[in-house]
Amino acid sequence: MNKKEKLLAVVGPTASGKTSLSIELAKAHNGEIISADSMQIYKGMSIATAKPDADEIQGIPHYLIDFLDPDDTFSVSEYVNLADKAAKNIIARGKLPILCGGTGLYVRSFLENIQFSDENNDPQLRKRLTERYKNEGGEKLLEELKAFDPETAAALLPSNSKRIIRAFEIYLLTGVTMSESVKKSRSVPSPYDKTVIGITYSDREKLYERINKRVDIMLESGLIEETRSFYKRENSITASAAIGYKELKPYLDGTLSLDEAIENLKRETRRYAKRQLTWFRRDKYIHWIEADKVDSVFDEAEKIISKYLL
Repeated sequence: MNKKEKLLAVVGPTASGKTSLSIELAKAHNGEIISADSMQIYKGMSIATAKPDADEIQGIPHYLIDFLDPDDTFSVSEYVNLADKAAKNIIARGKLPILCGGTGLYVRSFLENIQFSDENNDPQLRKRLTERYKNEGGEKLLEELKAFDPETAAALLPSNSKRIIRAFEIYLLTGVTMSESVKKSRSVPSPYDKTVIGITYSDREKLYERINKRVDIMLESGLIEETRSFYKRENSITASAAIGYKELKPYLDGTLSLDEAIENLKRETRRYAKRQLTWFRRDKYIHWIEADKVDSVFDEAEKIISKYLL
């Protein structure tokens, strides 16, 4: 049996402190970071997706950030393949790959080495489903998805257009739900010996305060102008559904006041964080750190690493 390569992951909800911890750990353990964020992959969406800037990354190489045009298609399968290539490249140079992000589907698919098949595709069916999504909206299709695949539906947002459409496509073509298909795809063990650190808060209100503060900082940094610029040049269903853009669009359209739009943005971000925590809680291999109960999240992470990774 081949020896598994070491890999570290930092996961958790938005605004929990994943980025800063992953950078500290990369500096301490000769690591490089692979992003697991389904929106940071897109070019130009820097403020809304909280992409780390040059000062924040402190010279640590980051992979799978800012490389895709917003109107380009991108699948979970493609993400897993690219993340695997990045990890192997990092390891080949004697460094530690550190996965960091809050997109649960990306994280789980990569860490559990889920095998995706290119079969069961029907371009015409996908086109019809895409039209339905455009005309009827994600809420409507997600409600229908709940009827035959509640497990998948529970993990998706109405804005997850590609995932919703793909779940319909798989079921209509095969009679097998996406959740059943994913379970069957875990037959090949992961080549990585993973240690996964999760950041959470025992007092949920403290996390929500961090989220509200982050939104305020985003607005001060130019989120409204970025949103206006985005909608002038892009028409991507997936990218335009990013939290931040879609909540501010009614303000830009003149149908909502700025204060109302900001409050909606904060509320939707808090709801997203709650869904992220629900998703990650299912993965029993995550070692959780309650950030509001420790003096140093980094020191607590080091204790976990010394026990499981090194």
